[in-house]
Amino acid sequence: MIDPQEDGRARDALCVTALEAAAYTVPTDAPEGDGTLAWDRTTMVVVHARAGGRVGTGWTWAPAAAAAVVDELLSPVVLGRDALAPAAAQEAMLRAVRNAGRGGLVAMAVSAVDIALWDLGARLLDLPLPRWWGDAARPVPVYGSGGFTTYDDDHLRSQLRGWLALGLGAVKIKVGESWGRCERRDLERTALVRDLAAESTEVFVDANGAYSPGQARRVGRDLDALGVTWFEEPVSSEDLPGLGSVRAAVDADVAAGEYGDDPAAFARLLPVVDCLQVDVTRCGGYTGWRQATALAAAHGVDVSGHCAPYLSLPVAAVTPRLRHLEWFHDHVRIVRELVEGYAEPVGGTLTAPDGPGHGLRLRTAPAERYRVA
Repeated sequence: MIDPQEDGRARDALCVTALEAAAYTVPTDAPEGDGTLAWDRTTMVVVHARAGGRVGTGWTWAPAAAAAVVDELLSPVVLGRDALAPAAAQEAMLRAVRNAGRGGLVAMAVSAVDIALWDLGARLLDLPLPRWWGDAARPVPVYGSGGFTTYDDDHLRSQLRGWLALGLGAVKIKVGESWGRCERRDLERTALVRDLAAESTEVFVDANGAYSPGQARRVGRDLDALGVTWFEEPVSSEDLPGLGSVRAAVDADVAAGEYGDDPAAFARLLPVVDCLQVDVTRCGGYTGWRQATALAAAHGVDVSGHCAPYLSLPVAAVTPRLRHLEWFHDHVRIVRELVEGYAEPVGGTLTAPDGPGHGLRLRTAPAERYRVA
């Protein structure tokens, strides 16, 4: 016979008892910029969720204000909820942020909490996340990403050699410098990468929406001549006709989606991209990723993980039609310093850890010197 008190204590042990958020701002190792922005620091907002003596960890790359969103808007509706029902918790969070708005900063905060809750639940069950999702993890290809417009040629060469030494099968640089006003340099830098990379290495470019549609079509034809196979955000991801026109004019695959924060945003992009990008730290965490990639699979469109390769790895490893993850310089550099549980690529791929959850934890002592909230 079940003791009602014991049964009640068991249920309480599986409820979320704490949700904590903190922000850490880390300087870049050199000035960084793309077609439309420049920056010299990156902020990591980390969430810890607790239940039953276990801790789940999630994070997003967002302004420190995302930590306040967690504390003020999300924590009140997550605390006390079933720690083994992360998707239900996300539904509650999205209802709670109705007046604040679902997208942007709020979506990043929701994503960090969702990741932490999935990690917590898997740790309570003593399961790797792919197993909790009912699948076996597959090795995931990663591609080198950085090549900022602020780099000189020597810096670019050095970064490229590092990626090639890791056996990465593709490399990506930023183009569209100064809102598309430096086309010649964009093409010269791309040619430099094409010349240095092995013949079997694919070359990708990312314009971050810096070009106009007509300009993107013209530049895209020159990129085709250089053998570029991936043209990311040639125009703004909000310009659906522009994306479609570039896709029709160039041989390279057109990719977009990194700013998607709800299923409708991804659904709008599916007809005009060759590969849908999904960012687990923006799209609603693992719950949002699975929704977005299910839509893509239903439409026969490939997907690629945008940034945050280690957080993305467990869910990417069980995602149909997955091409690759982005091995983004800034995020990889910070994870190497502040996170334990990661591994370097082997043969150009990452393999999901076989321990509970996603296998990652914040190294609190090294992180503390960067804490801003």
